[in-house]
Amino acid sequence: MKPVFKLGLSVVLVASLAACSSADKRRQASDDFEYLDTSALSQWETLPDQQPEFSGAYRIPEREFDGPIGRDIDIRPPQQILELIPGARYEQDAEGVTVWMPRAEQAQRLWQTIEEMASLTQIPVRSASADSIETDWIVWTIEDDEEVIESRYILTPIEERARYGFRIEMVEWKRNGEAENLRLASRERYNVQMTNLITARYDNDLREEARLKAQELVKNIPISLGKDRSGLPVIIARAPYDVFWERLPNILNELGFTIEDRNRSQGTLNVALKDQDDEFWQDLGVQPLQLERKNYSILLGDLGNRTSINVTDSAGKPVPEEQLASLNPALVAAVERLNRN
Repeated sequence: MKPVFKLGLSVVLVASLAACSSADKRRQASDDFEYLDTSALSQWETLPDQQPEFSGAYRIPEREFDGPIGRDIDIRPPQQILELIPGARYEQDAEGVTVWMPRAEQAQRLWQTIEEMASLTQIPVRSASADSIETDWIVWTIEDDEEVIESRYILTPIEERARYGFRIEMVEWKRNGEAENLRLASRERYNVQMTNLITARYDNDLREEARLKAQELVKNIPISLGKDRSGLPVIIARAPYDVFWERLPNILNELGFTIEDRNRSQGTLNVALKDQDDEFWQDLGVQPLQLERKNYSILLGDLGNRTSINVTDSAGKPVPEEQLASLNPALVAAVERLNRN
């Protein structure tokens, strides 16, 4: 099966806006092409006895120029390399893209990412060895566009003068199932697209590893009752927002809360509280919550390396301070229990 990949957001937006036009018209200028009928340059003729004076600033070089003109010019903005890897350098030429990594171990990790994508068929493979991978056909499609592009690549790890990285070169190309001459602009566009596909996966893997490491480092999250800037009571968890957001559902489940809805961007969790008997609270080692059995909203605030916790009732009013204070030791006990499990 040929993997199908969507193009970048900017290309999708352009394609969506122009959904009613053909693929060719989206690549072509909309004005006329009368400039193609311009007369050829002729020799400058001077008046008799006139001393000609010329400036070289506007001299047009006398040689053949090879490139598209008129309707063959692709007017779409060029595809940009997403510089997702800190310290990496990217070199583009007519044949492909070279990605230079800051350190040898990072280049090795990036090549491992490529091999993992190949093993998971995210990159189809025609042949592979220790020093290169030749892909099978990769299909690129643009939303709301009838055009389908297929291309094949050779991926190679490289080392040069104590620099390490990998190289992408396109070796074959098809449009709508038909092989055709590949223009330089098209080659550059889809070489960049392949580069972004790989570096985005590398960046995503590193981010996920960092998130898991951060969670491991802050298993014992200090939680205490404090005051916000306006002097109102608030619970403070000494952990970054992203980390605490991931852990909070499990913490709340330990206390008998059921999460009915949550919105990460707004920092809200809509929960329902069920009654727990005295044995439950004795086993947890804290006094029972003073919250009633009903629905609440838990509001989280991003304070940098800390996270604030507020609770409002179903009417949107903050719960009384004594009720919020009873939640604080319960959260601490729930974190400790989860760490023991």
